[in-house]
Amino acid sequence: MHDAAWQEAYRGIIPGRALDAMINRRGPAWWLSAIRSGSRLLVLEFDSHIAGYASHGRNRVAAIPYAGEIFELYLAPEYQGVGLGERLFQAARDDLAAKGYLSTIVWALSDNERAIRFYRRMGGVEVWRATEQFDNDTRDRVAFGFAAN
Repeated sequence: MHDAAWQEAYRGIIPGRALDAMINRRGPAWWLSAIRSGSRLLVLEFDSHIAGYASHGRNRVAAIPYAGEIFELYLAPEYQGVGLGERLFQAARDDLAAKGYLSTIVWALSDNERAIRFYRRMGGVEVWRATEQFDNDTRDRVAFGFAAN
């Protein structure tokens, strides 16, 4: 699910070799380590299949005045467009709020038009811009802020 979701989201945006390397780093050992280290993960299951996941926690950028951050939110391509992303997003926000992180940021590559539309539709407001390096290419990214629930 992870591999298919990332390929769907980033093919044509992140250079091919860099994307493949990022995907390949996320094997079973990485996921086991994330779980054992206490990372906040939500898994969306639909009809006994993993349909998506979200990872979240404390905001990693102190200069941005939002308490929580959704690090990743992905759905398998076959589950996109039916409202499951909104449910997963809200579940992550609710879990952050339960931990005392009442406001939230989430980053998206500015070329990822689907993600940009999604976070705007969810009520996000652009609060920060930065760049990210992928091999020899630089991509712009944008942080969307969400006030307390």
